Amino acid sequence: MQPVDLTTLVAICHELGESCLPARVEQVYQSDRHTIYLALRTLEKKLWLLISWHPQTARIHLSPLPPAHPDTFTFSQQIWHQVTGLALVAIALVSPWERVLDLQFAKRPDDPIQAHLFVEIMGKYSNVILVNSDRQIVTAAHQVSSKQSRVRPIQTGDRYELPPALLENIPDLSESLELWRDRLSLIPQPILKSLVTNYRGVSSALGRSILNLAAIDRNISSTDLTDRNWQNLDRAWRTWLGCLNRKQFFPEKTTDGYTLIGSSNDQNFSYHPNQNLNQSVNQLVEDYYGQISAKQEFQQLSDRIQQILQTHLKKLGIKSQSFQDRLEQSNQAELIKTQADLLMAHISDSGWEQGDTAIRLKDFDTLEPITIPLDPQQNIVQNAQALYKKYQKQKRAKEAIAPLLTAVNQEIQYLQQVQTAASNLKSGESGASRESEDLNSLQEIQQELEQQEYLKNPYSKVTQKQALQKQQSKSQTKSQKSKQKPETAINCHRFKSPSGFEIWVGRNNFQNDRLTFKVATDYDLWLHAQEIPGSHVLLRLEPGSVADQLDLQKAADLAAYYSQARQSDRVPVVFTKPKNVFKPKGAKPGMVIYRQEQIIWGQPTQIASVL
Repeated sequence: MQPVDLTTLVAICHELGESCLPARVEQVYQSDRHTIYLALRTLEKKLWLLISWHPQTARIHLSPLPPAHPDTFTFSQQIWHQVTGLALVAIALVSPWERVLDLQFAKRPDDPIQAHLFVEIMGKYSNVILVNSDRQIVTAAHQVSSKQSRVRPIQTGDRYELPPALLENIPDLSESLELWRDRLSLIPQPILKSLVTNYRGVSSALGRSILNLAAIDRNISSTDLTDRNWQNLDRAWRTWLGCLNRKQFFPEKTTDGYTLIGSSNDQNFSYHPNQNLNQSVNQLVEDYYGQISAKQEFQQLSDRIQQILQTHLKKLGIKSQSFQDRLEQSNQAELIKTQADLLMAHISDSGWEQGDTAIRLKDFDTLEPITIPLDPQQNIVQNAQALYKKYQKQKRAKEAIAPLLTAVNQEIQYLQQVQTAASNLKSGESGASRESEDLNSLQEIQQELEQQEYLKNPYSKVTQKQALQKQQSKSQTKSQKSKQKPETAINCHRFKSPSGFEIWVGRNNFQNDRLTFKVATDYDLWLHAQEIPGSHVLLRLEPGSVADQLDLQKAADLAAYYSQARQSDRVPVVFTKPKNVFKPKGAKPGMVIYRQEQIIWGQPTQIASVL
């Protein structure tokens, strides 16, 4: 992952100054422990400025709308209390070679500055600090005590001090080629390391961009560079410094990140950066780090969901086994009744004597001898009565345990269905769009588990006013409901059959229910792995069209692939008309019953080889 470096900050700062200054601050919103958003209203439009102090993805740039979760953090409230009624009038680096931005707030552009928001983009030491006009710290995203740092503690009420100055040399266009070359070649080491350790503002990513521009291997030693290499490297170095001085950048994506100074594959270093790039630096940074953040969020949420599901499945497995054991014990009730009947039938001729602990009597049907344990302190009638009581108890237990066992097994089946859906979502397989779709689907699974109370929703507590508003919304008339926005398009997997028919596959139980009960028409075919947790699949057919065997086989292969039996060679798949699929009353999302089904064997390996 490529961290935000000085060059990126200079470019972003320049673009922000042109696009959102001055701007009135309308809202401060914190989405998580490391990210806040500033809603800025300019003369033309409303913008959202994202500020993150995450140890790996610290950054600042314009952003789309933040997530619609309630803000439960005090840091954003403290900032809002300080900047209410103020405007953002300036964004500048505190020093030309420091990765610290100063966001300045005042009532009007020419009025005295009343608050500073210092954004320190420094890797794991990143921080956001709010300072008043007297340079006193009002609040900080991460407060540092004197025990944690003797050099630079950061506490509310302290005077704000800049981070310690860097010791590396400052890059300068006026520096001679000889002096510059001597510094880089003083210690024999890879040329990339020489660039990073000798000069300020040169990150590993920037060093790679400069070396790529000069067509030089990053691992070659500084002592092995030829004169031609040094000339090309000098030109690439001055190109970078020229971009900084002119505030003119050429953002491009690379195989391992991005560059803001363009690229060149010409060995003779004929540098002609693309002047027609439409993507801004802010957009490039938003795309790059947004994808990384989405991948991290996906992985964290996936791990959390899988852990919760495994925990519940383990508990339900123990409960199911306990019910099964008790049910097996209760299945012996008829044997106990038979023993009681035998005792009552042989009261006079059993040969029983006081103090016997067992008696052998012939079975009514098989005439085989049966040993019946007895209580030596009771007579035959009392022992028979005790057995009858035990029989009645176990009979009642069987009647009570059977539905409990059924309910537990249904819950296990439901959670296995959710687990299969979550496992089939893999972030990072097919680019940013696939990652975004999978993250949205995983968030729908999270929402489903919260509704079913398997996960706790941190935003579930609502105020009395919100509860009243919710109750009022339920009492809307049908005419009002008809004016509501149409339901968003379903974000399911979509494939093509050999004949060109669409095949839709649900990513989670919410989508499964929508596909089966809202999207499906009478002409479609519904498929699902038989008695195996998996996705609902629709083979979409037009009126009058008929799917041939290849189309049906492709849909069956997909149903098998998006099921718990993905690793099998052959999987039984049922198919029927959607009108033959029903949801039992009170059933959980995605759980259905069907009738008039037919079976086809799906081959998930056929799908795995082409995805």
